[in-house]
Amino acid sequence: MRIFTLLICVLSLTACVNVAQQENAVHQFTSVKVEGIFNHPVSIRALKISPEHIFYAGSKGSFGYLNMADHSVAFMGNIAEAPTKEFRAIGSTGESDFILSAGNPAQLYKVNYFGKRKLVYEEKNEKVFYDAMGFWNENEGIAIGDPTDDCMSILITRDGGESWKKISCDELPKAIEGEAAFAASNTNISIVGDQAWFVSGGKVSRIYNSKDKGESWSVSNLPIIQGKETTGAYSLDFYNQDLGVAFGGDYTKPNVNVANKIFTKNGGESWDVIAKGEGPGYRSCVKFVPNSGGQEIVALGFKGISYSADYGATWKQISDEPFYTFTFVNEFVAYAAGNNRISRLTFIENTIE
Repeated sequence: MRIFTLLICVLSLTACVNVAQQENAVHQFTSVKVEGIFNHPVSIRALKISPEHIFYAGSKGSFGYLNMADHSVAFMGNIAEAPTKEFRAIGSTGESDFILSAGNPAQLYKVNYFGKRKLVYEEKNEKVFYDAMGFWNENEGIAIGDPTDDCMSILITRDGGESWKKISCDELPKAIEGEAAFAASNTNISIVGDQAWFVSGGKVSRIYNSKDKGESWSVSNLPIIQGKETTGAYSLDFYNQDLGVAFGGDYTKPNVNVANKIFTKNGGESWDVIAKGEGPGYRSCVKFVPNSGGQEIVALGFKGISYSADYGATWKQISDEPFYTFTFVNEFVAYAAGNNRISRLTFIENTIE
C-alpha cells in the first residue's frame, strides 16, 4: 500500500511538472503567414472577433460581418444617414454589437449582422472625437474620446448599450492643454475584471485608471515620447491586473524607436521604457500573445509586424505587411485589418520548453 501511494505521488508530481512546463512554454515565433480574406475600399481600424463572426467598422460609414467558418460575407453595408463617417471604435456585449464614429457629430449605433442599426447616442460638438470603446460585461461598457471641455470624454452604459451617459468633468481628472487620444486601432483602452485603463497622447501622454467600472478615476504621467500632437501612447493592453504594455511613438516619424514602448508590472502604478532605441518604431496596435504568461507581445502598424518573447526587452520584425489593428483568436491565429483589407495571421514558431 505504501509503495502504491508513493507511485501515485510520483505520477501526480510528474503530471504537475508537465502541466507547469506547458504553461511556461515560450513560443518563439519566427514568421507570420498573412492570408487576405476580405478586400473592400474602406479604411478599417476597428475589429472584433466572436466564435461566429469577424465584425469590423471603417470609413465611409461602413460596417460588416464575415463568417468565421469560411470568411464569407454575412453582411456588408454602411449607415445610410452617415455615409462619410469614420467608425473607428467598436464593441460587443455578446448579445449586441456597437459602432461609434470619431468626429462631429459623434454617433453611436447598435448594429447586427442582419444589417439593422439603432442610434443609441449622439453628441454634437465641434471638438468631439471618440477613439475607442469596450465592455466589462453584458451590461456595462465604456467609450473614451478627446476633451470637449476640460476633461477627457468618457461615456458609460449600464444597460447593455441601450443608453449612454457622459461623465461630468466635475467627476474626472482635469485634462492638460494639448492632451487628446488617438483613434488608430480601437486599442488605447484595456479592460480586465472591474478595471479599465486608457491612454492619452499629444503634447502630454498619460494613463487613466478606474478600479470600479468607471465610477472613479485616477491619472498619472507616462514615460513615453510626447510633446507634439502626433506623439504619445497609441495602444494599450493588459495581460492581467498587473502586466501591461503600451506602444506608440510618432506616426509622422515611424522609424524613431526611442521611448515609444513601455511596460508595467504593477497595474500601471509605474512604467519602464523597454527596448530603448531598439526594436520597432511607431506601431498603432499592441497585444499580449494569449497563454504566454505576459511574456510574449505582438505589435503592428503600417510599417509591419513585430514580436517579442521576453516582455518587450528585445524585438524582431516578422513581417513587413502593413495593418492598423488586430486581435487574437488564440495564441497562434489572429485577424488584422488595414487599408482596404482584412487578413488572417498565422504565427509560425519554434517551441522552447
